Amino acid sequence: MSFENKSEIGIGIYTVPDLAEILNLKYYKVQRLLNEYWDKRFAEELGSKYSWSDGKSKAVSFHTLIEFYIFFQLKETGISTRNILKAHTELSEIFATPFPFANSDVINGINCVGKNVLFEFKNKDIINLDSSKQLNLKFIKAFANKIDFDNGNLATRLWPLGKEKSIVVDPNYKLGLPTIQGTNIYPESIYQLHLAEEPIKFIASTYSITINEVKDAIAFCKKAA
Repeated sequence: MSFENKSEIGIGIYTVPDLAEILNLKYYKVQRLLNEYWDKRFAEELGSKYSWSDGKSKAVSFHTLIEFYIFFQLKETGISTRNILKAHTELSEIFATPFPFANSDVINGINCVGKNVLFEFKNKDIINLDSSKQLNLKFIKAFANKIDFDNGNLATRLWPLGKEKSIVVDPNYKLGLPTIQGTNIYPESIYQLHLAEEPIKFIASTYSITINEVKDAIAFCKKAA
């Protein structure tokens, strides 16, 4: 299995602020989980880190970004890190990938029976995790609907606002940072003009994009603010 723990073209580069913005999570929670679990507990168990650092900032790949959201939701239900790690290891072996939480079969196989979180698959393999709170499957199912998967069922693109909107996170494009689909435009560029009280029609004309694309960029940045 190949880990994505160094900067390479095509895998995306996401810092802690990027993770917080794209996944709409609190910065301090992202930082704590990345430091305490992904770079310690997971790294110790698997013999390799999922992140890399330039001495100042840490970054992860696109597939770790996708996994991070699933891990966060499981932690929120009160499942112990030890049990999540055990499930992650078993799922890595079953699906032959270091990123099982970025696999469509795994994400779509998550179910609940009371306070038990189950991973169920077509071959009837079931992994059962005990939690202290009910898992809100709506969050995970909604998240899965925002992801494009390749023929190997591994995540390839994320649409943070949903596939009906124009904001996309593609690790093969612009280092994986959010852009307006089919352009080189970052949502933040649009948002700064909006904050400067420029009219939406003027912004759309200036960047040669549609009014709806301007609105999508503004909505994405507002949600992350």
